[in-house]
Amino acid sequence: MTIMLLPTRFIEPCLPSTAERPPINPNWIHEIKHDGCRLMARRNAAGVCLLTRNGHKWANRFPLIVQAVGALRLRSCLIDGEAVCYDEDGLPVFHKLRQRRDDRHVFLYAFDLIELNGKDLRRQPIEERKSVLAKLLRGAKLGLQLNEHLAEPGDVVRHACRLGLEGIVSKRLGSRYVSGRSRDRLKFKNPNAPTVKREADGKEK
Repeated sequence: MTIMLLPTRFIEPCLPSTAERPPINPNWIHEIKHDGCRLMARRNAAGVCLLTRNGHKWANRFPLIVQAVGALRLRSCLIDGEAVCYDEDGLPVFHKLRQRRDDRHVFLYAFDLIELNGKDLRRQPIEERKSVLAKLLRGAKLGLQLNEHLAEPGDVVRHACRLGLEGIVSKRLGSRYVSGRSRDRLKFKNPNAPTVKREADGKEK
């Protein structure tokens, strides 16, 4: 079997396209979209590096994530996820990330695995990558948490709206990881979420 090696250059994240409603057919899975900051956690022989969606290095900002990624039993990895910080009610709040007062409490909701031990996983189906990621994160330290998915979009939407979360992201089963905007990833926003209201007010791009 040929093993594809991941390039060492920065890999642009896969971004969801906007949808008016989530797909309801069984060929999709659905995840909560948290109010946070998109981050990729790369670990190799040089250590742990946290990269924003634009390639900026933020490992010095979030020590809890760095410690958790560094403690994983592997040689190398590239994990895609959302860095979040909770408020007193146990909900992720974006302004806590911006204020920089709670950096030591920020953790990563991991939702995709791009590379593991030198093997490029981008051509593997999303469900296989998520299965490997779930096994990898069993017993992980506090700074890493799996972003679970469900097959029924209605349950995820109701949960997101009830908690005032940003919305959901739907991912097509069998899809590969492709950098840039993808129609295999669809985001449905909760109009009452603080993030969505900020965007409507022109305060966030």
